[in-house]
Amino acid sequence: MQLTRYSFINRQYRVLFSLLCFFLFLLTQPVSAQTRTSKEDSLYIRENYTKLERMIPMRDGIKLFTSIYVPKNTSQNYPIMLDRTPYSVAPYGENNYKTSLGPSMLFARDGYIIVYQDVRGKYMSEGDFVAVRPYIPNKKKKTDIDETTDTYDTIDWLLKNIPNNNGRVGTWGISAPGFYTTTTIIDAHPALKAASPQAPVTDWFMGDDRHHNGAFFLMGTFAFLSSYGQPRPTPTPKNSPGFSAYGTPSGYEFYMNLGPIKNVNERFFKGQNAIWNEMMNHESYDEFWQARTPVPYLKNIKPAVLTVGGWFDQEDLYGPLKTYAGIEHNNPKSPNLLVMGPWIHGGWSRSTGESLGNIVFESKTAPFYRETIEFPFFSYYLKDKADPQLPKAYIFETGSNQWKKYDQWPPKAAQEKKLYFHPNGKLSFEVPQNSQPSYDEYISDPNKPVPYTAEIRTVRGSDFMYEDQRFAATRPDVVVYESDTLTEDVTISGNVMADLFVSTTGTDADFVVKLIDVYPNNAPNNSPIAGTKMGGFQLLVRGEVMRAKFRNSFSKPEPMKPGEVTEVKFDMQDAAHTFKKGHKLMVQVQSSWFPLVDRNPQKFVNIYQATEGDFQKATHRIHFSPQTPSSVIVRVLNAPN
Repeated sequence: MQLTRYSFINRQYRVLFSLLCFFLFLLTQPVSAQTRTSKEDSLYIRENYTKLERMIPMRDGIKLFTSIYVPKNTSQNYPIMLDRTPYSVAPYGENNYKTSLGPSMLFARDGYIIVYQDVRGKYMSEGDFVAVRPYIPNKKKKTDIDETTDTYDTIDWLLKNIPNNNGRVGTWGISAPGFYTTTTIIDAHPALKAASPQAPVTDWFMGDDRHHNGAFFLMGTFAFLSSYGQPRPTPTPKNSPGFSAYGTPSGYEFYMNLGPIKNVNERFFKGQNAIWNEMMNHESYDEFWQARTPVPYLKNIKPAVLTVGGWFDQEDLYGPLKTYAGIEHNNPKSPNLLVMGPWIHGGWSRSTGESLGNIVFESKTAPFYRETIEFPFFSYYLKDKADPQLPKAYIFETGSNQWKKYDQWPPKAAQEKKLYFHPNGKLSFEVPQNSQPSYDEYISDPNKPVPYTAEIRTVRGSDFMYEDQRFAATRPDVVVYESDTLTEDVTISGNVMADLFVSTTGTDADFVVKLIDVYPNNAPNNSPIAGTKMGGFQLLVRGEVMRAKFRNSFSKPEPMKPGEVTEVKFDMQDAAHTFKKGHKLMVQVQSSWFPLVDRNPQKFVNIYQATEGDFQKATHRIHFSPQTPSSVIVRVLNAPN
């Protein structure tokens, strides 16, 4: 039917009127936590909070600088939220306010006393700083201090000196502040009711930040410690600038030109960087490192604990997994919960969590966490709000892009399966049947190491955690194993282990194993990055390195015997991922990951003292037969036959 001019105009007015009503409706709705601007948050804090700065005395007489944000409304009492940090409580000055408070602004708007503290020896606090300070189990005098005593004394002072508190305390922190949060639950103050270690630094040798399975993470450590490890003679609000004189946009070029690691001190730090020196003086997992992990002391834990991590965390994926497991192993007296989402380091606190690089997750995962998990958790334990009924493990499963709830981690239903290597680059859950010894070999040259990324950059970044791995798959010093196209979904949930049978012409080697999801050639081009073709994309699901000298003991390294087949088995950390029907599983094996990881000379030496002459080419073999079945071990929820 033909529209008359009158009916057409009338319909236009109806549409315009409907749109106007819709916009008026939006204007009358409360602004959500996600759409508020930082300017609005900043104004809210100034209008509703009073900032105090105090030097809180510790039992040994040292005083710690503390910023305290107290609600101006004194008609009720509030819980205390405490964040202890080595990264500064800035801005300094009682008239200078943070632009956001708490784990999220949900806390500030609901009413909390929110406290930030410079840890001992950092910024405006007195005392000497010790990185990942060891816990002292048997304290006999007031000078026997550690992070547990500093936290206890801080909480005790706050309860006695800050009015309108309700006698309950929560703690939280991300990364190094996550480590300090973990220490708050050891010998906890009775008022501490809930704690959330988030991406907590937990073991700088085994898997966080500085080393993984004994292999030194060169790129991140050099850049970080160039600032973090500088001496601070007296308290100061100023930050120590990090190294920036790379002289090239290519970190690969810079670190190759650096040569052996000992050149760092000779050229740059000049022996003045105390933390770097500690690294260089402790190449193996000796008492120095063993004393610096809190995991053995996570016993009789009384506060409720919500440990948080990200599957794409470039720094501390190890920490949350081992912290949760350590508490769980010792049967805590209060709830012990784990959250793992599709995030980079700290991404749950400051992003929408909808995507990373080319990978989309189909929902705003970070606001979901902040609103549905984190805020209700603390509200329940600190304010007697409704029980959120959180599961033991709240896990985001990548690939399927679904949140899963489990009553334990790893899930009970997950079955251990091995992805075996086969001749001709094949990968499957079937045991090798070849009767003759089989292997793939490649030459690893320290002068031409495999890059960790295809990007040209001087700082590590996070993109390598979800980067297309095709740039590495084509190199002759990377061996590739690929499954047939999947006829059904395969979902892994739990720990991933590499179990290699290897031989080498050298006396030491690194082995890097990457578990990869290979997209089909007709994959939808749904990348947020315009113009990206997703067909054949190789998504890194989990990648890890092992320094072979530590294959039998991280405390007592042993040389490899040239030509002898040796089993090298190592933790690749956990994953929760669905390899979808039509995709393929892939494993890549290589012996360098540069400059993310320092170069192995492939000669059994103390690498921190190695000279240029110690670096040598070596031929490595990856063996696969019924007697030497190299594989990647996964936990599968829908186990294939």
